[in-house]
Amino acid sequence: MSSEEAKVVVPRNFRLLEELERGEKGIGDGTTAYEGKIFQLKLFCGKDYPESPPSVRFQTRINMACVNPESGVVEPSLFPMLTNWRREYTMEDILVKLKKEMMTSHNRKLVQPPEGTEEARADPKGPAKCCVM
Repeated sequence: MSSEEAKVVVPRNFRLLEELERGEKGIGDGTTAYEGKIFQLKLFCGKDYPESPPSVRFQTRINMACVNPESGVVEPSLFPMLTNWRREYTMEDILVKLKKEMMTSHNRKLVQPPEGTEEARADPKGPAKCCVM
C-alpha cells in the first residue's frame, strides 16, 4: 500500500479536542499596539468542520483590517485563509495567521480601542470556546 492509500482521516471530535488544547493561549512579542492586551475570540465550528471553515469572532474590541469593527467578526473576504479554506487547516493555523496579520505594518499602526471597552461586545455568558460536536 502506498502512503497515499494509507491516509487516515481523524474523526472530527478527536480533531476538535486536540485543536482546542493547542490553541487556547498565544503570546505576542510585545512590540505592537496590541501590547499588554488580552484578546478573546470565539471560533464556532459548524457540523461541516473541518470541511468548512469555522466562523471567527473577536469578543474583545480590536482594530484590525480583517475584523468588522461593530461585530468583531473576522470577515472571510478580508482574511484569505477562511476564503480559501482547506481541510488540512486547523484552528491553531487560524490563530497563528491572525497573529501574523496583527504584525503587518498596516495593522501595527492602527490605534486600538481604550481598555474597558471589551464589555460592549462581550457575550453575557462569558468567554467560551465553541465547537459543535
